[in-house]
Amino acid sequence: MPRPDAPNTLAITFLYYRDLPTAMAFYEDILGLPLAIDQGWCKIYRICAGAHVGLVDESRGMNKWQAVKPVQLCIRVPDVDAWYAYAQEEDLANLSDLFVNDALGIRAFVFNDPEGYQIEIQSATRESA
Repeated sequence: MPRPDAPNTLAITFLYYRDLPTAMAFYEDILGLPLAIDQGWCKIYRICAGAHVGLVDESRGMNKWQAVKPVQLCIRVPDVDAWYAYAQEEDLANLSDLFVNDALGIRAFVFNDPEGYQIEIQSATRESA
């Protein structure tokens, strides 16, 4: 049987939380992501066209909360400097310095969400990066 060749319509990365309301407040109020789908114990937020992050109550989801978070959510923005100034003002947990990675062609910084997932905010420093 051949693989279906219809285009994908949505991408969602699911993250698991012990305290869903605190995570929701962070993604809504700090990151400004709009709630796209409310499934009760799972809240799906739009990052950009086609890309979403789902916040799941770990007591109900398919996976459980883990202390070690080997996942990074990366969001590309048009003005990383403005976001960095905002992040400093908000005093975000584990906020890094703003850095440049010439090999990747990005300016970026990272911080943690309320339960330890790392978020990277970046801008491209050249076309096709």
